[in-house]
Amino acid sequence: IEINQERCKGCGLCISVCPMKVIEFSDSFNSKGYHPAEPKHVEKCIACGFCYNMCPDVCITVYREVESA
Repeated sequence: IEINQERCKGCGLCISVCPMKVIEFSDSFNSKGYHPAEPKHVEKCIACGFCYNMCPDVCITVYREVESA
């Protein structure tokens, strides 16, 4: 999971829908003065895409591992 912290306005919608609590607010500010969302527990991510679908500013990219056959 990647979050474009410069585009994020810190609305927190992604944080509220994440079932694994992967995302938290950053302690620092971005250039617009917002505390952006930040993936802090990436190892817990199940790549469900809820955060991606909820983000109104399209700041989130979710990657899924491809299993080899």
